[in-house]
Amino acid sequence: MAATKTIGFGIVGCGVIADFHAEALRHMRGVRLLACHDTVPQNAARLAAKHRCAPYSDFNRFLAHPGLRVVTIATPSGLHLEPAVAAAKAGKHLLIEKPLEITLGRCDRIIAAADKAGVLLGGIFPSRFSDDLLTLKRALDRGRFGAIAFGSATVKWYRNQAYYDSGAWRGTWELDGGGCLMNQSIHTVDLLQWLLGPVAEIRAMTALRTHRRIEVEDVAIASLRFRSGALGLLLGSTSAYPGLPRKIEVYGAKGGAAYTDASLTRWDMAAATAEDRRLGARCAASETGAAGAADPRAISFVPHQRQFEDFVKALRGKGAIAVDGREARKAVEIIIGVYLAARRASGVRLPLAFKGSPRPARAGR
Repeated sequence: MAATKTIGFGIVGCGVIADFHAEALRHMRGVRLLACHDTVPQNAARLAAKHRCAPYSDFNRFLAHPGLRVVTIATPSGLHLEPAVAAAKAGKHLLIEKPLEITLGRCDRIIAAADKAGVLLGGIFPSRFSDDLLTLKRALDRGRFGAIAFGSATVKWYRNQAYYDSGAWRGTWELDGGGCLMNQSIHTVDLLQWLLGPVAEIRAMTALRTHRRIEVEDVAIASLRFRSGALGLLLGSTSAYPGLPRKIEVYGAKGGAAYTDASLTRWDMAAATAEDRRLGARCAASETGAAGAADPRAISFVPHQRQFEDFVKALRGKGAIAVDGREARKAVEIIIGVYLAARRASGVRLPLAFKGSPRPARAGR
């Protein structure tokens, strides 16, 4: 593909997150949003009017739109498989919102379809593209923290009852695939495993404590053992009023760091360089917000833009995708492992052979 050729995008699913996809594309060079699809015509019409693209309620007509090369999927989580497979068969490249799908079996079917069709498949985890997180990742990869003792990820967010009541799919095993972990905390779960490597063992508890008319958890706590031997803690919730910034911490024999919401807030190195001292001073003076902690709309489109730009570079033959389908599957496997460990009241080991839904026989409070 010539580097100067405009790449046509289309969006499937015209809910809240679709606007972030559209804004990201609008601020990019060499791409254009051509079309959008939703099974509810009014939703497609709304997005099309706002972002100047063609609306469709017929999926086959959407796929046949002239110039369409890349399909981004922003439907409810349990409805990613069918449009992804159809788009792959039609030769369209795929960018799919988190989670890739809600079971490992469904994730694997998407990956297999993309492989068979020879199209690119990316899972959307825009948090990975933060400058500060990339700084942390590079330092970990260079061994600057020494032997890692432990890492932790906490997502103390808040969603009121109206949030769950706003869509029949929210808080269901069938379409949400889980609760505060699979929906809200999955970005942070992905970051923890990206930073510290594969998880080998999980022990966990989950509960439904403060919400009504949902099937899934609104609080979850898990202990992890990574293949490296490091230990981990994971806490996710949508019951932590009023909603606090998410936080990731990593500590080892030679260094420690904390990342809060969207920036580093602690940076300590035993053998500190001048750059380490400057970064540590900036962290000490930093102020963080709580984007998305209480309102899912209170986030920036810029991280999506960075990930979309990474995908377009790969599409133009300028490197590999940072988060391909197999990479996006990893966070799903960890979360399903948490659900299984909580249900069994015993530890589980990864990788999982289990490919079905982790939905329990009955939901408890």
